[in-house]
Amino acid sequence: MSTIDNSGIKHADAVRRRGRRHLVLAGALCGLAVASVVRADDFFVYSPYVVQGQSELELLGHGFQDSRPAVSGEYAYQFSAAHAFTSWWKPEIYFGVYQHAPGGPQTLVAREFENLFQLTAPGEYWADLGFLASYEYKTQPGDTSVLEFGPLMEKRSGRFVQRLNLIWEKPIGAGASRGYAFRSAYSLSYQWYRGFAPGIEVYARPHDNAYQLGPVFYGERLSGAGSELEYSTGVVFGLNPGAPDMTFVLRLEYEFF
Repeated sequence: MSTIDNSGIKHADAVRRRGRRHLVLAGALCGLAVASVVRADDFFVYSPYVVQGQSELELLGHGFQDSRPAVSGEYAYQFSAAHAFTSWWKPEIYFGVYQHAPGGPQTLVAREFENLFQLTAPGEYWADLGFLASYEYKTQPGDTSVLEFGPLMEKRSGRFVQRLNLIWEKPIGAGASRGYAFRSAYSLSYQWYRGFAPGIEVYARPHDNAYQLGPVFYGERLSGAGSELEYSTGVVFGLNPGAPDMTFVLRLEYEFF
């Protein structure tokens, strides 16, 4: 009887050890997935409007706080310049997309060429419509470049403003997968006054099983004739284990003619 009991105990211990290893591996893979996929523009809800002749300088950034050491402390940011050459087309160049993973150095991971097209005049239909198309060139060896595209929508009702983005991503180049990754972003804000508009933002990345929601406030400040500074900041909370516990976001945009 004692031999049977000892072998049973040993077997149970082995199962528990394998289970712990599997949990650790799953957690690490989850952390790596979050760290490798999410970019600063994933936490940005685009407007579909183009103002002819307007130029802009932009900085987007985010940082994670999470119970997983492989995720907590990661941050990313990117800066860009854009100019609206027509009343319907605004190209934008992201000179640098930088990322810092916990325990690692800050790294230039990509450069991007983005195009925003305004498809309808404001108020022409129930919602105003635009389209986003971009090419992101990965700078790190082994990373696959990406095409992004999808519709941008905005609806204004009195002081309430709603925006919805539906974006598909397609890896391209040697070794790229044939599948598409989808993400969506939604915002609702109340234009209390010009310098302050409280709201919420919702992000969904089904491909990564990550869903987030949280409060954000927006504002703009005139800084001279024909120029203004727009800003927004907030925190979105993970709604499921696949998303970081908290993501802090900051965006600055200087527009001028």
